[in-house]
Amino acid sequence: MAREYECSEFKQNNFNPDETGEYISAISNSAALIKEPAGFIVWGVDDVTHHIVGTAFRPHKEKVGNEELENWLSHHLSSRSLQGP
Repeated sequence: MAREYECSEFKQNNFNPDETGEYISAISNSAALIKEPAGFIVWGVDDVTHHIVGTAFRPHKEKVGNEELENWLSHHLSSRSLQGP
């Protein structure tokens, strides 16, 4: 059975833009801390049972106001080095 770990998260239909941004930030920070090249959010999987349930979330079609979700996220998330100055 698949399971979540520091760099992965299962979601069914969550397409709240603020929460999606928070998940992306948390997963990428976790990946960086454990020196993984990437993290993953997998939509269409029940968070508790881990059964494949499908999703209505279509990230390429979602908009925040009149802006495409991917653009909106890129404006609200920034990459920073974990190393100090």
